Amino acid sequence: MWRTLSSALRSERKICITVASSGIASLLLPGGRTAHSKFKIPVPTLDNSTCNIDKNTEHAQLLQATDVIIWDEAPMAHKNCFEALDKTLKDLMNQNGRSGRIFGGKVVVFGRDFRHILLVVPRASRSDIVHASIFSSYVWDHCKVLTLTRNMRLRNDKGNKNSHFEDPIQAIIESTYPNLLQNHTRPDYLQGKAILASTIEVVDKINHYILNLIPGEEKEYLSFDEIDKTDATYTEAYEVLTPKFLSNLRTFGLPNHILKLKVGTPIMLMRNLDQSQGLCNGTRLIVTRLANHVIEARIISGKNIGNLFYIPRMSMSPSESPWPFKLIRRQFPIIVSYAMTINKSQGQSLDTVGLYLPTPVFSHGQLYVAISRVTNKNGLKILIHDNDNVPLSTTTNVVYKEVFQSLC
Repeated sequence: MWRTLSSALRSERKICITVASSGIASLLLPGGRTAHSKFKIPVPTLDNSTCNIDKNTEHAQLLQATDVIIWDEAPMAHKNCFEALDKTLKDLMNQNGRSGRIFGGKVVVFGRDFRHILLVVPRASRSDIVHASIFSSYVWDHCKVLTLTRNMRLRNDKGNKNSHFEDPIQAIIESTYPNLLQNHTRPDYLQGKAILASTIEVVDKINHYILNLIPGEEKEYLSFDEIDKTDATYTEAYEVLTPKFLSNLRTFGLPNHILKLKVGTPIMLMRNLDQSQGLCNGTRLIVTRLANHVIEARIISGKNIGNLFYIPRMSMSPSESPWPFKLIRRQFPIIVSYAMTINKSQGQSLDTVGLYLPTPVFSHGQLYVAISRVTNKNGLKILIHDNDNVPLSTTTNVVYKEVFQSLC
């Protein structure tokens, strides 16, 4: 849809900028970039933040000349991001103050299904997430809601029947990856398949299970972990924290301390490395060679399928640390992706999805996102069971109904 709209605008000689809230979604847009990259939105984005764009630059001149901005996955971004762009565009268009037109008079088209997952706010309550969303911003008062009715991802509406199982993990693996041992190194076999689960603990368990199942020599990579001594929160008291303690820390957006891989393993990037080459957060690749300081891998998702790249180690820190100190972890920015969390699957279009729910989803839109990843309903298998592995036919869905009140 965005490609058609963007092409139509350009045919009318309109200057159109297309961005998305995530790297993997930006690859689907013509000339797309992440909103943070294109608009230089600071991280973290505070309620008084503005974009880091100087007025007398080519970047500023481009925004001044722009007619339309298309922003996909808008509900996944914090409301402060939109307000930062609004203040910046008003400044660039010399429309400061409350009387200035929203976004400096530019037409801004937001896209996203509000049934999908909202933005991630660490350690936040339901009300905190709703308050941080776009519909809690003053920007929303200027929006006109337009609805779409056709599901462009789902091409086949044939029914599907669930089967019973004995070993839950083995059952979901066999239904998602049939004949895995004969095809585990084939990119075309792996690129359209994934198992989805609601928690990282379940995902790690499945990935570990499959990695032990497939043949080949396993290589283990350990991270180097330290505390950022330049951070304002650093004190000498943190010197007592041992490397073993730091290596056991886990949080959203950081790879694990121990990374185990084999040639043929599908992996997913956790950082934007080179967007022009399709190497974004969420890009899936298959490992082709394992060296001590670099990993060779071939892209199996997006528009750069087949391209070969070398992935280096890099130092990473969480954007918002859950600890009183800032952890720096030097590791390859990847995770094994036979299975992935539902949140991480956003932006992916898959032929076969095994949705594994030993525990229910816990956030708004997770179940909807998981089910809507497939391009064909026949490719969807859902496995639900209780703590005793007894099969279940229902699960709990989580919906923040207040989200939809803003659409009325």
